[in-house]
Amino acid sequence: IQLLRERMEKYGLDAYIIPSSDPHLSEYVADHWKAREWISGFTGSAGTFVATKEESGLWTDGRYFIQAEKQLEGSEIKLFRMGNQGVPTYTEWISEKLKKGGTVGFDGKTVSIFNFREMENKFMPKGIKINKGHDLISEIWSDRPPIPAARVFIHDIKFTGLSAKDKIEKVRDEMKKLGAGNYLISSLDDIAWLFNIRGDDVSFISVTIAYALISMEKAYLFINLSKLPENVLTTLKENDVEVLDYSAVKEKVEALSSEESIAFDIKKTNCWLYDAIPSGCRKVEIDEITTALKAVKNQTEIENFNKCQINDGIAMVKFLMWLEKNVGKQEISEITVADKLKYFRAQQPDNIGLSFATIAAYKDHGAMMHYSATEESKYMIEDKGLMVLDSGGQYLSGTTDITRTIVFNEITEEERTDFTLVLKAHIALASAKFLYGATGSNLDILARKPLWEVGLDYKCGTGHGVGYCLSVHEGPHSISPVPNKTKLEKGMIVTIEPGIYREGKHGIRTENMVLVVEDEKTEYGQYLRFEPMTLCPISLKGINPDMLTENEKNWLNGYHRKVRETLSPYLDEEEKAWLEENTHSI
Repeated sequence: IQLLRERMEKYGLDAYIIPSSDPHLSEYVADHWKAREWISGFTGSAGTFVATKEESGLWTDGRYFIQAEKQLEGSEIKLFRMGNQGVPTYTEWISEKLKKGGTVGFDGKTVSIFNFREMENKFMPKGIKINKGHDLISEIWSDRPPIPAARVFIHDIKFTGLSAKDKIEKVRDEMKKLGAGNYLISSLDDIAWLFNIRGDDVSFISVTIAYALISMEKAYLFINLSKLPENVLTTLKENDVEVLDYSAVKEKVEALSSEESIAFDIKKTNCWLYDAIPSGCRKVEIDEITTALKAVKNQTEIENFNKCQINDGIAMVKFLMWLEKNVGKQEISEITVADKLKYFRAQQPDNIGLSFATIAAYKDHGAMMHYSATEESKYMIEDKGLMVLDSGGQYLSGTTDITRTIVFNEITEEERTDFTLVLKAHIALASAKFLYGATGSNLDILARKPLWEVGLDYKCGTGHGVGYCLSVHEGPHSISPVPNKTKLEKGMIVTIEPGIYREGKHGIRTENMVLVVEDEKTEYGQYLRFEPMTLCPISLKGINPDMLTENEKNWLNGYHRKVRETLSPYLDEEEKAWLEENTHSI
């Protein structure tokens, strides 16, 4: 922070903003762009750091309050709990701290047009200037990791169902509707999906660092050329994709004529590229075309997704049986749990790794939604209490995300009650039938109602879209109190994951991935419902059956029957017996 302040003084900056993003505005970023983590010590995926000449602060959301408080302890950095009453946003805080004529700085490559405009609206009335031309981090981070350059591979059409050429034509159809002659794409998972390429530049997400520009005649991919094997270059060429160096994107955008138009998403395009667009060129501000297209899975993708859920379910059953048989008999830590589950997933067909770092959070660690065990923090597992196990696999045939709360043999009545309440919340949403036109924000209340009735809540969304051999978090749809205008469509995949988090005690979360499918059609319109995709028992040991209605019991018994019947053919006799015992009717 002291080094940062020296550079701020050099360039006449009174405040400096370091977001969590990279030039592609990614949710999860490669180590090269983890500047906010490097300067603050806070390792969560979401947050913004701000330094003035005298003070500094870190803003993060409810998922990370407990974690951030611990990781910032002993530093000068003040924690601001976003969303809590009376807590200023970072722009409000800067506006209070800086005098008229002061200057705020940041690296324009890591801030979206949308966020820049928010800053303008906040700072301009206060007479605060903005300078987006300084990357101070590169000047002070002497051992900064390099920009990754992992090899790219083709995601075969037997998995994707559509060629890159087919997808590009779908994009052009949407461009015509929008009256846009060019379309700039910065989002890494959108680019990977569009060109049917995958990589390993960002941990867990199977993407490669690149930009794309689509016109009515050309499709350009801007990428580090050394990452492309000959077969990838050949396949891209066959799909009419022209490959240029990663650094050429700015020059290509600057070369657009004043008669042309360019479409882009202001939330996913950085200021640096926006400023490269010629002044006469017509700007068409849109929601990302590719994001909407890839959110609705085609039949090939859905069939593959179901196969990978079977594989993931087999891995989960093998792991859960191992844990039950060995807890209390050998030393097992939270790290052991994560490693063992990774081992079982790695044995499954088409597995290429994990879809995120496994959260194995025992006892009070479970109250931290995104806890990550270290050698220093790890707990040893005993045969009592609860453990939140949130994990997922990355497969060529799909991406999985599942949370099970492991219930050991000795639990308290509060733990049993909370576990049952979370199950009721999950069932309330998972069993919903809803009219087409509903969004995730319309349905979020269904999961919260059983918890609100007893004065409980969870400070995060209820569910998110899931990518296809891509990011475990995918838009544009989600299930959350935050308003979302995206209608849930047949073929969308989303998670349902309500929870209870009692600081200092325990955490509980039950998460399944579900597919949006059609239900009946009446004179009032088309109804939709959720079809469970995740295949894994929900612990019966944690349930108080007296708290469940007959409908809730029927849902649980039906779900467990599906798990048992689908997975049993792939298990040995001992595993089948274990599964039978853990999915019996209640």
